[in-house]
Amino acid sequence: MLNNSDLILVAGATGGVGQLVVAKLLEKNLSVRALTRNQDKAQQMFDNKVDIVVGDIRYPDTLRTATKDVTHIICCTGTTAFPSQRWDFANLFDPKNTPQAVDGEGVKNLILATPKNLKRFVFVSSCGVLRKDKLPFNILNTFGVLDAKLYAENTLKSSGLPYTIIRPGRLIDGPYTSYDLNTLLRAKTDGKKAVVLGTGDTLNGETSRIDVANVCVECLNYDVTINQAIDIINSGVRPAVIDWKQLFNSIM
Repeated sequence: MLNNSDLILVAGATGGVGQLVVAKLLEKNLSVRALTRNQDKAQQMFDNKVDIVVGDIRYPDTLRTATKDVTHIICCTGTTAFPSQRWDFANLFDPKNTPQAVDGEGVKNLILATPKNLKRFVFVSSCGVLRKDKLPFNILNTFGVLDAKLYAENTLKSSGLPYTIIRPGRLIDGPYTSYDLNTLLRAKTDGKKAVVLGTGDTLNGETSRIDVANVCVECLNYDVTINQAIDIINSGVRPAVIDWKQLFNSIM
């Protein structure tokens, strides 16, 4: 159960899911440390309400300050599945921000920098990691994003750290890049689709970034989610209130 003495590090804090995770944690009056490559962007976005540490999971030496004294880590980092400007090409044949560099080796670097007494490491992975040879996931994995995510999952599982892996479907809603914390705190789904959880990488569908953020935060309150990989999509009629305890217990 989260409490006011906890310090939660959010890696990838200014990304599409990460910024919502930060907002959800602040909404619960929890202490947050944001790991980001861009301090100015984070300061604008979070209005000086979080502890900001500049670092890059691709470079282990930049992670020592970020992970010091944290009780939980939520890792929402990631790059694009296909070549884009975000791949940070030094030249055509030398990209610096590929899936393996970020989603694979980068996450491994963060895991290795994690305090051994950590209460939980939450990693946002992807549906399809166990179905990489099947449509449409074999197309998504053309440049190895699912290979990298699975590599990180396996590294986390073998680390000895208590973990929860979140595997969303295709992300929808947002990202909310208004640089306005109040907008992030008000962010809601369209109110029409329920949260569906599963295990074993069997679900197909879309997932609201907001509900990915919700499950990243809510899972920290339930021991039943420790050392579990949870699939999440949105489908069906959304209830007025999400009963996370019931949802988690129903799949474990």
